[in-house]
Amino acid sequence: MTAPRLDDRDIAILATLSREGRIAKTDLAAKVNLSPTPCWERMKRLEKSGLIRGYRAEIDLAALGPHVQVFVTLELDSHRAESFQIFERTIAAMSEITGCWAIGGGYDYLMQVVAADVAAFQELMDGLLESRAGVRRYYSYIVTKPVKNEPPASAMLTP
Repeated sequence: MTAPRLDDRDIAILATLSREGRIAKTDLAAKVNLSPTPCWERMKRLEKSGLIRGYRAEIDLAALGPHVQVFVTLELDSHRAESFQIFERTIAAMSEITGCWAIGGGYDYLMQVVAADVAAFQELMDGLLESRAGVRRYYSYIVTKPVKNEPPASAMLTP
């Protein structure tokens, strides 16, 4: 599917929604200088094109209770296409892994893990090592405090 041509108002809609996903449609229309119906039509077009994939709430995990957030760099045993596919299918089923990115450089993947505690994180990693996922080695980095976590700047949304 090809991305639709975007104008300044489409970019403004995307930028506003990335920061304020629950904004009322009338408020969104006012922010992007459109009347509600054309704004709604643009939003639906952006959703249909796949540029807007969904709407999420930002959850304060600390308010829910103790947890540990860990970033993990890891390297696979083999760099055959099948090995990457097996690894990706394996971690797709693990709900504690909240993000995973294939990366260039010295490692194959960067993962984000949220677990109840360090013991639960280690149990997850032990299971991953014992599985057929093909992990050669990994390095873990425990988050000690969040510093910044923002959506992309509107300048990044400009085509």
